[in-house]
Amino acid sequence: MVGEGPTSTLQESRVYPKAHVLNRFIAKLIDLFIVVAAGEIASPVGFLSGLAYILIADGFAGGKSIGKRLVGLHTIRVDGRESAGFQESIIRNLPLGGAQLAYAVPYIGWLASLAILAFESFLIIGNEQGRRLGDEVARTQVLDAGQLAVPD
Repeated sequence: MVGEGPTSTLQESRVYPKAHVLNRFIAKLIDLFIVVAAGEIASPVGFLSGLAYILIADGFAGGKSIGKRLVGLHTIRVDGRESAGFQESIIRNLPLGGAQLAYAVPYIGWLASLAILAFESFLIIGNEQGRRLGDEVARTQVLDAGQLAVPD
């Protein structure tokens, strides 16, 4: 059958080196500055545009959000060598989108948002491949640029 055999299991079990955690946090901080700026510039539409950016940012060319592009990271699919697309970006960033939605609710939402971000951060630090919950579901991983030749 197609997709079975030693090559498909080799592709599925491929282990890529973990991206530097500090670089990931700096890239996400840059992306969060963009989201906050969008919310401040155009208040009613800014929140939705910031949410849309969070969800689709890693689907841009080469699996790079603006923050990842500036820091030198990219998101790939672990079942191949392709860059993450918009579908993978939306799936992997759903927890972060949920954190932004929760943040809109004062006090309790702020705590829920902080809990989501802390949980995702602990997974990045604790996972040997640096994969957080969104990465596990979307089957993606963030790599330092140059670790894998991925076409832009």
